[in-house]
Amino acid sequence: MNNTPDNWVVLKCAFEETTYKVLAGWSGGYTQSDCWQLNSGVVKVEVEGDYFVFHGVSGSTYLCHKSSYGLRMNNAGIYQKLVDTYPEVTMLDKTTDWTNLV
Repeated sequence: MNNTPDNWVVLKCAFEETTYKVLAGWSGGYTQSDCWQLNSGVVKVEVEGDYFVFHGVSGSTYLCHKSSYGLRMNNAGIYQKLVDTYPEVTMLDKTTDWTNLV
């Protein structure tokens, strides 16, 4: 499954084993609601033009535009709930070298 979010961030989940996950958001606009997804865990990252391609444990891919990193209304609320519930979850800086993430 390929996903191309409107905006995205990468979360470091430092539980017993550290994993990295893409928190993706889509803006619904006038006729649909905003939505978000948290991927299964990043296993590989590639660069394709203006996009980072994050491959997940489940086989899904997230095509994330390089300039769309950040929280918006569509994913900010779930991010806040995650960090409030799990102090082991932190958001990585947009200057991170994604190709050396895993």
